[in-house]
Amino acid sequence: MLETMNEQDKRAIADAGIAPVAMVTGAAVRVGAAIAETLHAQGFRVVIHCRHSRAEAEALAVRLNAARADSAAVLAADLTDLPALPAFARAARARWGRLDALVNNASSYFRTPLAAVTPGQFSDLIGSNLAAPLFLSQACAAFPELRGIVNIVDV
Repeated sequence: MLETMNEQDKRAIADAGIAPVAMVTGAAVRVGAAIAETLHAQGFRVVIHCRHSRAEAEALAVRLNAARADSAAVLAADLTDLPALPAFARAARARWGRLDALVNNASSYFRTPLAAVTPGQFSDLIGSNLAAPLFLSQACAAFPELRGIVNIVDV
């Protein structure tokens, strides 16, 4: 629907408070930021998740909100804290009273030779790249308005 709308129509939907909402994990930098910017350009309001890149996430939200008021928000969380994911999902949804899409993009990355990978690094990789998307998707799937989940996995 939004891909066929002009800018004026997209702004009208956003101003009426009915614009869809997408949460993008790991959205502060690189691929996640590009995904958030693209969704925003298509008329979505975006929840920008970050873990350590708070300054970058806030800067992105400022840019997006300058383009369209009250259309971007930042939520910081450690996605490897699996018991906290349902509350995190509820907080994302509470920002605009809905969550229409989830993009699981966050990941840990350790530039490490295979022989030097530690159990702690492996646990963090599995937590952020496999367990977090599964359990965050599970938490968000409880929202009746949710229409899509995209998982970008890199281990």
